[in-house]
Amino acid sequence: MSYQKVFPEGMEPLGTTPFNFSCHPGVPCFTTCCKKVDLVLYPYDIICLKNRLQIDSEEFLQRYTALVKGSNPFFPTVMLALTEEGRGECPFLTDDGCAVYEDRPTDCRTYPLERAVDRNPEKGGVAEYYFLAKHDYCAGHEEQQLLTAREYIRSQKLDRHNTMNGLWAEIDTLFMQNPWKGEGAGGPGQQLAFLICYNIDGFRRMAEERNLFDQFKLPKSRRRSINSSDEELLKFGFDWLKMLFGGKSSLIRR
Repeated sequence: MSYQKVFPEGMEPLGTTPFNFSCHPGVPCFTTCCKKVDLVLYPYDIICLKNRLQIDSEEFLQRYTALVKGSNPFFPTVMLALTEEGRGECPFLTDDGCAVYEDRPTDCRTYPLERAVDRNPEKGGVAEYYFLAKHDYCAGHEEQQLLTAREYIRSQKLDRHNTMNGLWAEIDTLFMQNPWKGEGAGGPGQQLAFLICYNIDGFRRMAEERNLFDQFKLPKSRRRSINSSDEELLKFGFDWLKMLFGGKSSLIRR
């Protein structure tokens, strides 16, 4: 029996069907989507942004984020904090556009696409689907640039973000099971998890103080990568969280 994904009525994945879209300073709605926006920041987004701004991840969290109760009832969601003075704009918006464009968050890169991931298709594989989102104010859909979803993803350099966000989705699913039962919100387990996922510089300091990496059998090449790359440190942190909270981890203790 073949596997066939069923989507809600009215939602059809693009597949290889091309669509019209382009965003540039010449469209009349330019930067409208940067105002009064509810923007979720994923762990890899914060790494990209704090490195772009050349500040510590803890400072980034304090200056540019807000914690809210999102879809996961057992772990907070990190949102981009908008500017004050009642404007409700992205803090990185300037008169010329986005000041952090090359390191902009995932959701900014993905629009006008919406991505859905099916982690349980036939034979246990992973399948992704893209849908076209349209807002009445957006004139980008009237532009004549024709792209497929795959072409648009490449143009927006989304592959690495999608890969890292896929790893984060596994952790978020683990957190959905409330692995810190009994300690309540903000307990030591949840605080450690938040540090690893969102405060990568704080996690690096903690790991070095506790000689954390020496506690595991890590190939020299991976150890070097972890020492030099926030992205690789985040991957290690995700693996450690799986070990701590009952997921399937690749780490082996010494």
